[in-house]
Amino acid sequence: MELISWEQFEKVEVRTGTIIDAQPFPKAKKPAYQLTIDFGPIGIKKSSAQITVHYALDTLIGRQIIAVVNFPPRQIANFFSECLVLGVYDSNGDVVLLRPDNAVDNGCRMG
Repeated sequence: MELISWEQFEKVEVRTGTIIDAQPFPKAKKPAYQLTIDFGPIGIKKSSAQITVHYALDTLIGRQIIAVVNFPPRQIANFFSECLVLGVYDSNGDVVLLRPDNAVDNGCRMG
């Protein structure tokens, strides 16, 4: 594990957002969804997320998530992912989303 400085960590913008749309992403190499996420004052961002094992599309709308919002956009097939939705891998290597225990305002920064 490589150690980073506090100054490096402070540069990472980890924010809360609410999923406002979720669509299948058939052109992705690995099964994924295209998410549209409201980050409040930061605006609306899109993300590709490989979360198809634990989450059905109809369960994602309105769910709060945690994401890194200051990475440059990354092209995945014909889609530009503008943020990185955070999760952890379960024992099978499938992603489980990170999210706040209680509802918070969209755009809140991780403290």
